[in-house]
Amino acid sequence: MAYGSVSADTLVTSTSGGILGAGDASIMKNRLINSDMRIDQRNAGAAYTSANANTYTLDRWQSLETGGVNGKFTVQQNAGSVTPPVGFSNYLGITSQSAFSVTSGIIQTICQKIEGFNTSDLAWGTANAKTITISFWAYSSLTGTFGGVVNNGAFTYSYPFTYAISSANTWEYKTVTIAGPTAGTWVGGTNGIGLVLQFVIGTGSTYNGTAGSWSANGYYGVTGATNVTGTSGATLYITGVQLEVGSSATGFEYVNYQTSLANCQRYYQKIGGGAAYVAFATGAVQGGTIASLYIKFTTTMRSSPTIAYGGTIAYTYSTGTTVNLSAVGSQYSSADCALWQPTASSSVLTVGNATTLLAVNDTTAYVSLSAEL
Repeated sequence: MAYGSVSADTLVTSTSGGILGAGDASIMKNRLINSDMRIDQRNAGAAYTSANANTYTLDRWQSLETGGVNGKFTVQQNAGSVTPPVGFSNYLGITSQSAFSVTSGIIQTICQKIEGFNTSDLAWGTANAKTITISFWAYSSLTGTFGGVVNNGAFTYSYPFTYAISSANTWEYKTVTIAGPTAGTWVGGTNGIGLVLQFVIGTGSTYNGTAGSWSANGYYGVTGATNVTGTSGATLYITGVQLEVGSSATGFEYVNYQTSLANCQRYYQKIGGGAAYVAFATGAVQGGTIASLYIKFTTTMRSSPTIAYGGTIAYTYSTGTTVNLSAVGSQYSSADCALWQPTASSSVLTVGNATTLLAVNDTTAYVSLSAEL
């Protein structure tokens, strides 16, 4: 074989044990994003209080609280300031806010929805369904049996599982192996929800299933699992979460920070924050209260995003005129860029003038783009 050439046999030998997404592979072994909890674009380390809605906390990790209740737990990066397990700098911390009685219709979980493009090779719902192993570090003020669930994107097919915490306030390493389902409806290689991994905080009997088997039900909890929100001040901390192909856990797949951030920005991007006069976009005035602004996204997003803003943001241009925004206004976007027409608080803009959208002496002002699952 000539120098620099590679035969097919050589390729097979060089990749044995490193098949895409399996074993010791270094490409897409871990199907989760930000599973070491480093990225927190929305809250920058501040606590988020649960609400009766699906709301994202740390990047890619969604808080779910339903059943007419809210505010029963908080989620915060590095809550409680405990030392993370060796090899990690951050964790997702859940803290119960009261001794809450979790009734039958309550759902309280933290989950990550994984895009179909990143799960289609699992072949779930077919005779070739692949086995997965979930591994993670857990730390709780409580001991006992805790729960989690794997769901399809429609939440109509579920696998409840349990893990035990034997020592309070101690990091413990957990693994759960799940044979892939040969039934159920699963999204293939699209930008929809491929699968969902949930960690249970407190779930009522209506939504609990028996651990250890697949079921054609929309379960969010596990029968007999500990309800963290049942104890005031109780904590559950999680980090180093890995979901990989195979029947055993392998070493955590570390991803460099810039790649991890870009992976998160496919679903959510936050511009600004931290400086008093950040410029967000430029464009031209179209009417007394609107201008057309062009925004090029940091990375291609999962789908056309929804634009929002917070803080004091204003149109400004060369004449010295400054007028604050009052509404999000119209937006026209693809997965790569957007034309945005936010509404000014008064009709003082002059048609044809160039304008810049910027923070007005507000270090908290931001523009966000969301294409979450």
